[in-house]
Amino acid sequence: MSRRAGGRPRRRLRLPAWTATLTWKSAVFITVMCCVLAALLGVLVHTAVTRQTVGHAREKALARLTEVTAAYEAGEALPPRSGIDPPGLPSSLRALAVDGKRGTMVAGHLGRPTMWAAAPADGHALATRIDYSQSARTINGLDGAIIGSSLLAIGATLLVGAFAVTRVTRRLHQTARVARRIGAGDLDARVNDPRTADPARRQDEVAIVAGALDTMASTLQRKLQAEQRFTADVAHELRTPLTGLSAAAELLPPGRPSELVQDRVRAMRALTEDLLEISRLDARTEQVDLDVHELVPLVRGVVRASGTETGVEAAGDGPPVRVETDRRRLERVLGNLITNAHRHGRPPVVLTVDGPVVTVRDHGDGFPDYLTAGGPQRFRTEGGAKGHGLGLTIAAGQAEVMGAALVFGNAPDGGAVARLTLPEYAGPDEGAEEPPNPPSAPPHDRPAL
Repeated sequence: MSRRAGGRPRRRLRLPAWTATLTWKSAVFITVMCCVLAALLGVLVHTAVTRQTVGHAREKALARLTEVTAAYEAGEALPPRSGIDPPGLPSSLRALAVDGKRGTMVAGHLGRPTMWAAAPADGHALATRIDYSQSARTINGLDGAIIGSSLLAIGATLLVGAFAVTRVTRRLHQTARVARRIGAGDLDARVNDPRTADPARRQDEVAIVAGALDTMASTLQRKLQAEQRFTADVAHELRTPLTGLSAAAELLPPGRPSELVQDRVRAMRALTEDLLEISRLDARTEQVDLDVHELVPLVRGVVRASGTETGVEAAGDGPPVRVETDRRRLERVLGNLITNAHRHGRPPVVLTVDGPVVTVRDHGDGFPDYLTAGGPQRFRTEGGAKGHGLGLTIAAGQAEVMGAALVFGNAPDGGAVARLTLPEYAGPDEGAEEPPNPPSAPPHDRPAL
């Protein structure tokens, strides 16, 4: 930001956002070019017609001056509107005639445009005049016609240009919308520009871009589907030998080797189940089982089932918070977040419930930059951390399936922060009091945290 001499900041002028559009720039360019062309043609036509009109009036005035001169030399009476140094004769034209030269000039006389012609006559100016009003009206009418036709031409050109540019920009916007849908995960989205359907039809630049985007989306979809099928096939194929290996490990004699084998078998079975879950999420075939749950008891149950030392806090006092969600998937998401915080962070790990928002925070080194910027990536870990990078990937996928928002970030004073925002349930009549419990039912107390 620039500053003035006095040290006060000077605001930079910001144009509206619509001035950056292709339609606006095209309209400005067409208008400027039309104005320049209309002005150039108008000047040329005005100059040519004015020169012709003035020349015709001058020839007529000089011919009349010849007659007047002949009458003067013959001593005859001068014709009307002629005389020696007549009143109204422009001084510059009189001086020219006194110097012995002939000339013409357009000037006003009695409020009317007049063409004067003068010649020398014994040290005086012999002059005559003709009416120039009709010629002046002709030139003024021509100027008005030039301006009017120029405005009509500019308006027509703008309409035609706006129509043509809008057709192009509409196709560009359609291509951009499809690209955003593909980026959001809708790999079935296609532009399907009609110009790309017929190979024999000439394609413009927009059609070429649309065809390239459709080709890229189809190629990407095939590759991702092949990867998903491979992941699912590998996970299914590993299940059978792992089941047999697990049974065989149970038959080993007790001891350290047996414990190591069983531990590795459990790890491989967990990895296989994670791969199967990811393949189902990638296929987008998951069906949610939504129901209304009180959030705090559900969170306490997840923490208790994790078997970890995780603190639970509730922000503020008020009625119990109820959310509409899939309980099994929510438990899966929170369990993965808690496990990740204990595995890759440092204690204390704190889980906070603030309305429909559940935050899991540790006090370690925080999430890596790639994760906070673009989300978790499977099989990617940093700093030599243990794991396969699938826990947070599954958490993010399950959160999307059940309509929740999961955001990863880092606390200003250190530590990783995962914030899960759930859809809050307001009830059929928001603000209406719930009916009291029947006398036989025990009172419902909110669990203490």
